[in-house]
Amino acid sequence: MDEKNQVEPAIGVAQGAGAFSLEAEGAPVARSEPVSTWTPDGEKPAESSTKGGAPDEEAVIEAIATVYDPEIPVNIYELGLIYAIDLHDDGTVKVEMTLTAPNCPSAQELPLQVKEAVEKIGTVTSATVEIVWEPPWDMSRMSEDARLALNMF
Repeated sequence: MDEKNQVEPAIGVAQGAGAFSLEAEGAPVARSEPVSTWTPDGEKPAESSTKGGAPDEEAVIEAIATVYDPEIPVNIYELGLIYAIDLHDDGTVKVEMTLTAPNCPSAQELPLQVKEAVEKIGTVTSATVEIVWEPPWDMSRMSEDARLALNMF
């Protein structure tokens, strides 16, 4: 096989300005319309929503809530690091998240932990985690429980 035609899988491939994906470079990416999209403002149904097959939003949130920032004793969901969750009929899930800072020491491990936690759900066929930097994270995104746990009022 010709060396220049080989594609080495690379986890954590930067994609454009301010985006980061945990998909292998050169891997085929299946695209499907989301059934619903979760945002910090609440769930918004997709315009072309169809029946069944999509993973349960609550199960995805519960899975994400098992991931903790090793420096902060609060899960990343309560910290407000999850910006969007897209659920698709084919069982794929796309998560958009951020980090508390661009130089976060957990930048490599947190997205991978989110991907692995979501993929453990029985109805999930695959998960994609994308790091986004806009809008920047700030403490106002933390839940009340997170603020209490960290003594930040």
